[in-house]
Amino acid sequence: MDDLLIIAVRGIGLGSIYALVGISFNVVFNASGILNFAQGNMLVLGGLFAFLVLPLAPDVTQWMIFLPLAAVALAALMAVQGGITLLPLRSSVEQHSWLITTLAASVIIGAVLLLYQGAVQQSVHSPFANFSLAGTRVPATYAASVLLALFWYVALRLFHTKLLVGLAISAIAQDMDAARAAGIRVRRLQIGAFAISGLVVGSAGFVAAPMMAIANDSGLAYVMNGFVAAVVGGLGSNLGALVGGALVGVVSMYAAFEYGGEFQNAVSLGLLVGVLMLRPQGLFGRPAARRV
Repeated sequence: MDDLLIIAVRGIGLGSIYALVGISFNVVFNASGILNFAQGNMLVLGGLFAFLVLPLAPDVTQWMIFLPLAAVALAALMAVQGGITLLPLRSSVEQHSWLITTLAASVIIGAVLLLYQGAVQQSVHSPFANFSLAGTRVPATYAASVLLALFWYVALRLFHTKLLVGLAISAIAQDMDAARAAGIRVRRLQIGAFAISGLVVGSAGFVAAPMMAIANDSGLAYVMNGFVAAVVGGLGSNLGALVGGALVGVVSMYAAFEYGGEFQNAVSLGLLVGVLMLRPQGLFGRPAARRV
């Protein structure tokens, strides 16, 4: 029973990181139809920011000061990437150059990390003490990551339903051509969506830094599992990303516990295949109508 509790707690904690990556996927996808495969290495950059600015024994005040700075820094970087990605596209669904562009951005970030720190994995200490849950010691970073995922879910829901800019982005998601005909500055809002995605993934990388592998090759696992979480939950649904992230985290943690860490990614992909066979639109996705 204790083992199952540990798997569940750590799986949900790890899954919250995948959920945050999945939410960042959704923000860009809903506004542009683009899947930004640089999200994994952007997450790692958020962790690297924490490594660079936090001392070996950080206190809560320092952590709280640098958290929004990490989010803003990644938002600016993602906005630049978004502008470059969208530049050759008349409409983001007419061509697929975005696939090459986002993959190239991921490769470039990984190469820069390799040149900067070599193949060494950096580590960051958490300012929060571990706590006990049902007699099991739980790293505070897991709880912080879960709270952050819930925060971004609520914040984005309010943003898309209460603010004019958020409503405009929602209009783009529903019908891009109609939004453009109504005078909405589609390209500007799409770049803004990239920036919002950067806020999500930058804050996620900073918060999760103590339990992340901050290395040049670690972004692949995060982007893959974040993508699985988004698709399992239903691409475009932030609630689906939360649920999908938890599922992926728990299933992969169970696989690591029972069979070894090398089976984590295989089990995550197996979960993706299983869900898509039974429900192609994902758990919370809606079937898409296509004009023929």
